Amino acid sequence: MRVVVAMDSFGDLQADGVVEVFNWGWADISPDDALRSAPMSDGGPGFVAVLASIVLDSPDVYVDATGPTGEPGGGYVVVDGPTAYVESAYGCGLDLLERHHGDVRTATTYGVGQYVAAAAAHEGVRTVVIGLGGSGTNDGGAGLWAALGAEPAEVLRGGGAALKDLDSVSVPELGVRLVAATDVDNPLLGLHGASAVYGPQKGADRAAVMELDAALERWADVVEAAVGKPGLRDAPGAGAAGGLGFGLLALGATRRSGIEIVMDVVDLRGKVEAADLVVTGEGKFDRTSLRGKVVSGVARVAQEAGVPCVVAAGQAEVGAREAAANGIDDVFSIAALLGSAEAALAAGQDGIRELGRAVAKSWSRR
Repeated sequence: MRVVVAMDSFGDLQADGVVEVFNWGWADISPDDALRSAPMSDGGPGFVAVLASIVLDSPDVYVDATGPTGEPGGGYVVVDGPTAYVESAYGCGLDLLERHHGDVRTATTYGVGQYVAAAAAHEGVRTVVIGLGGSGTNDGGAGLWAALGAEPAEVLRGGGAALKDLDSVSVPELGVRLVAATDVDNPLLGLHGASAVYGPQKGADRAAVMELDAALERWADVVEAAVGKPGLRDAPGAGAAGGLGFGLLALGATRRSGIEIVMDVVDLRGKVEAADLVVTGEGKFDRTSLRGKVVSGVARVAQEAGVPCVVAAGQAEVGAREAAANGIDDVFSIAALLGSAEAALAAGQDGIRELGRAVAKSWSRR
């Protein structure tokens, strides 16, 4: 039996590790099945690691960059010929904000700009793709602009709240094409914008949300005037990653589905067409999983190819009927196997291996 295992990360365990452990569990039951690994990401945390596992001849491009609170850090950029891939979570991730006890009102995307600048400066690179997701910032990409040379730099790198009195901004020039990899379609401002929807996840209370939304409105006024693009704040994806999407779109970036980018690089469609079963999944399978995330993307490809698709997750909140309506034939979760979400979290990799065993018992032709 030929099985494609195309899974996202589970908590702190990145996608390639999840796929490996799941495969161990499957092999415990059906060692003769042919498993094809396809670690996946939708542009959020793990984006670069997934691409690095695919683009094996990528040069090691390490970048010293700061995090959302200004703390020193660094990470890798993946270069594949004329295209470089950057993970925004490396420079502004929510995990970094929490680890350093930061405040979303002052958190900055300056580090993301450092990664983008380094990628753009690499010899032969003509396109820089920035994976958006998992951010701990809400500065509309102002910090990124500062790192790329925009002025007034000190104000721009001071976080979203610092933008409330901004009068003008200079527009940086990179000389490369930018692509914002995101499946989030939120606008920058308002009830469905970056501050209102994602701010609370980053520690913003109601007052902070209102403060940040007002500051981003000022930022949008100044930026749209500077680049001559009125209404950019309402573009789908402008609210991605705390408004980092807006900052990139204002620099001429195009928006593209993160999951589509990864599926193309890994040639998921080709793998699925040659398979008898597809297994996908993530840490928590809920309704958001069906809106442009890894599970929905993989399930769509499997459905188009006429191949059964199974979801294997840490926790599952989507019912069988809704899953079936989205091309998913079966759903398994560690929480269901072990009796609770708490047990699933405590099980770690052992739980993922047990998940692999459970799916193989039900679906392998052994």
